[in-house]
Amino acid sequence: MRYAETDKMGIVHHAAIVVWLEEGRSQWLRAQGSSYAAFEADGVSLAVSELNVRYIRAIQYDQLVTVRCWVDSVKSRQVVFAYQVLNTETNELLAKGTTQHICVDRHGKVTKIPEPWRRFMGRP
Repeated sequence: MRYAETDKMGIVHHAAIVVWLEEGRSQWLRAQGSSYAAFEADGVSLAVSELNVRYIRAIQYDQLVTVRCWVDSVKSRQVVFAYQVLNTETNELLAKGTTQHICVDRHGKVTKIPEPWRRFMGRP
């Protein structure tokens, strides 16, 4: 973790983890062989409609962390991603969370997730 992500107490600022979760989603898509840019190229976006983070242990400056991400559930218009933030060296759970996303079209109107993407995100 970077110094800029710490607060006055020298631990990760709570908002930094939200950015890490977003990066975790992007990396998950890449690891599955696609990208969020490819999703948007189909004329839809995933708007965050809910975010939950449980901070379990303080994350100190210069501590190495790993963000694990996976799809928890997929519905016709919604996808939920789940996350774990782990100490890279010890594998200790430092934080966990979920983000719920609603599919919207280019005009911001709620729409169905295109079927190929629902299948893509729903696979094990």
